[in-house]
Amino acid sequence: MRTDPVAPGSAAGRVAALAALLADETRAAMCLALLDGRAWTAGELARHARVAASTASEHLNRLVAGGVLAEERQGRHRYVRLAGSGAARLVEELAA
Repeated sequence: MRTDPVAPGSAAGRVAALAALLADETRAAMCLALLDGRAWTAGELARHARVAASTASEHLNRLVAGGVLAEERQGRHRYVRLAGSGAARLVEELAA
């Protein structure tokens, strides 16, 4: 029995979900900024992308949930970075 190639959870479904995450210009700008290898605060990324802090937070939540970003909290600050070398390579390739 063959599985549906476009069912949620299929390889095609995962690629489509990842592409949808990165198709947003604000989220793409945030990911490109994170290619510098350091962890940024949500506020820094909001200023970089020129969006409100609440908007940045929503975008970052989606990127973390999608596995593109990893987060850590230090005190009241939330730091995010690309979730490993695979995420960085993906962003670099899409930007090329």
